[in-house]
Amino acid sequence: MASISILGVPLDLGASRRGVEMGPSAVRLAKLAQRLEQLGHTVVDTGDVPVPTRETLRLQTGIEFLPTITAVCRDVASRTADFVRHGQIPLILGGDHSVAAGSVAGVATALAERGDRLGLIWLDAHADLNTPESTLSGNVHGMPVAHLIGKGDRGMASLANPSPAVRAENVVIIGARDLDQAERTHAREFGITIYTMRDLDERGMRAVLGEAIAKASEGTGGFHVSLDLDFVDPREAPGVGTPVRGGATYREAHLAMETLWDTGNLVSMDLVEVNPVLDEVNQTAELAVGLVASAFGQRII
Repeated sequence: MASISILGVPLDLGASRRGVEMGPSAVRLAKLAQRLEQLGHTVVDTGDVPVPTRETLRLQTGIEFLPTITAVCRDVASRTADFVRHGQIPLILGGDHSVAAGSVAGVATALAERGDRLGLIWLDAHADLNTPESTLSGNVHGMPVAHLIGKGDRGMASLANPSPAVRAENVVIIGARDLDQAERTHAREFGITIYTMRDLDERGMRAVLGEAIAKASEGTGGFHVSLDLDFVDPREAPGVGTPVRGGATYREAHLAMETLWDTGNLVSMDLVEVNPVLDEVNQTAELAVGLVASAFGQRII
C-alpha cells in the first residue's frame, strides 16, 4: 500500500472561465481521502497552497498572470519534491492545468536527487504545447507541457532542478482532439508523442497505453500521471472549463487508470480542471474520485 499526500491548488489564473479554483473542494466533498483509505492507503491531506485571487490582481488578464502562476507553481514544486523525498506519492488537486508545471517539476527534482529521470503521461483533450509567443488565447493552462520540456517562458520552464523537468521522448499525451496549428507544429518540433482520439478509436485504449507506458518508463524512475477531466467525454464529465465532444468513455477512462497502477511505476499524479460551477450535482468531481481510486488500485473484484 502507498503513502499518499494530497495537496490542493485552487488556481484559476491560467484559465479563461472561473470556477475551477473550487475544484479541490468539490473533489474533497466527493470523499477522495476516504475512498483511498478504504483501499488500504495511508492518506494525509496537507491542505491548499495559497493562491492570489483575480480580484487582488487587478488589471491582469491572460498571459499577464504568468509571473503569479509561476510563483504558485514554484511553491507547488517545493512541496511535491518534499513529499517524494519522504517516500510519499503526491496527489495534486487543481485548479487549472497550469499547476502541473509545478507538480511535475517538483517530482522531477526529487527523482533527480537520487539519479532518476521522470516520465510524463498527460491525459487531456488538449496538448498544452503552446508558449507565451504562440498562444492565441493567452491562457497559461494551455502551456504546461511546453514549459516542462524547457520551452517557452524561462522562469516557468526552469522550476525543476535540473531543468527541464522531463525529456520530450518520455512525454506522452493521450486523448488529444483539440489542437491549434502552433501546437501541431510544436509537437513535431519538440518530438512529443501524441495519441489522438482517432488512435484510441482505431487501436483501443489498451494498445495505446502499452506504448505510452513504455515511452514514459524508458530510462526513468517512474512516471507522473496528469489527468485533466476533459480527457473524458463531456457526457460523463460536464463540469470542465474546456469540454470537447468525443472523449474517452467512462470505461476507457477507468481502464487507463487501472492499467497505469498495474505497472507499479506511478510516482505522482495530478487531478485538474474540475469546475463545480459548470457541473451537475458534483457529477464530475465524483467521477474524478472514482478515477483516482482506480489509479490507486481499486478493482471490480
